[in-house]
Amino acid sequence: MAGRLFGTDGVRGKAGVYPMVPEFALKLGQVAGEIVAKKQRRVAIGKDTRISGDMIEAALTAGFTSVGVDVVLLGVLPTPAVTTMTESLNVDMSIIISASHNPYFDNGIKLKDHKGDKLSNEITAKLEEEIAKAEIKIDADKIGKVIYYENASEDYEKIFKNFSSLKGLKVVIDCANGAFSNIAPKVLEELGAEVIAIGNLPDGYNINKNCGSTNTVLMEKMVVANDADIGIALDGDGDRAIVCDEKGNRVAGDQLIGFFGGYLKSERKLTGNGVVTTEFSNLGMAKYVKSLGLDYHVVDVGEYNIITKMREIGGNVGGEENGHIFLRDYSRSVDGLIVGIKVCEALLKTGKKMSEVFPVFKPFPMRLTNIRFENKDQVNEAVDGKESQKVIKEVRDAMKGGSVVIRKSGTEPVIRLCLQAEDENLVNNMTYKLTTLFESRK
Repeated sequence: MAGRLFGTDGVRGKAGVYPMVPEFALKLGQVAGEIVAKKQRRVAIGKDTRISGDMIEAALTAGFTSVGVDVVLLGVLPTPAVTTMTESLNVDMSIIISASHNPYFDNGIKLKDHKGDKLSNEITAKLEEEIAKAEIKIDADKIGKVIYYENASEDYEKIFKNFSSLKGLKVVIDCANGAFSNIAPKVLEELGAEVIAIGNLPDGYNINKNCGSTNTVLMEKMVVANDADIGIALDGDGDRAIVCDEKGNRVAGDQLIGFFGGYLKSERKLTGNGVVTTEFSNLGMAKYVKSLGLDYHVVDVGEYNIITKMREIGGNVGGEENGHIFLRDYSRSVDGLIVGIKVCEALLKTGKKMSEVFPVFKPFPMRLTNIRFENKDQVNEAVDGKESQKVIKEVRDAMKGGSVVIRKSGTEPVIRLCLQAEDENLVNNMTYKLTTLFESRK
């Protein structure tokens, strides 16, 4: 097995290509069954709507049951629902089969512990090591059983029973033809909103296709055409939310994080006196948050890092610019539907239109660039080579007062660049300099 398979969000790849093949999933089930599922000898599995989910679910189930571990099948269920419900299921771990916002032909396996938190890097490293040398084995005297959890989505929906009424709001909800397709429109209607649902007819192949958080054009058009108050776009597994105002203007994730920080402070509900975000967030948010007298905490990319820091400071607001936003009072993880509903609640409370509330701060000029290579060895050489390091230092020196983020993707051979400063020309010039550098290393 060449290279590291477990990235920042589990294992991910093209279905039918290693590691997204039944053999790997079966071995993962066997190895995780022996290493992680020691106490209860019981795990839970949820999935999104992509066509390969059944195949991977079946292989994982075979792997776990073949080493004597019982499997609770949750069916199609959003990632945040699986995470939130895990602790109540009396399991050693839960698994989500999803490639999040990626197209249908990709898939992934996310691993959570008995509380619904991400498994530690030490455990995932051990799993990968053991999978590399594992041989499929079956003991006929120690075979687990499969338990079908028929009402998983209904039980998750119960958490919304105490949410405030959304009566008076017209909402466009884009479910990305994903795991929230049946749940989100129903919950919004039960809360009293007038709902226009799109992207809610999954067929296994249309997840995230021209819809959802990665393509919000249709949502924005539907909001304007239907004179709606707000649009909410989720991604395929439901942990990401992008919203737009009544004019169809998209609201950046950083704007939402800053908004929640200020709003909860005004409501005297903010804990930890600050917000947590990543190095990819806009420096304009940092300036805004600090102007409110709040602390601004920056961590490495990834939900695990954000949640860990929030617990450390006792905070209840955090997230990433891409729409992963964590409201700790309501969920154990990032939950796109909860974020959308809480924006709606705040909007009703202010009595204002979305366009009168957002943006809450003026963003710094920012350039985000992804540079794809053939393999991760090329990525490492492009970033770590002596000449590259020299140029990178020159760029960092030139960008003092701004921010330069150069990150190797944990799941694919990609370098992610994020440069920002108050001088837009400087941002553009330095982005071009780094892009040219890395492109020449292919």
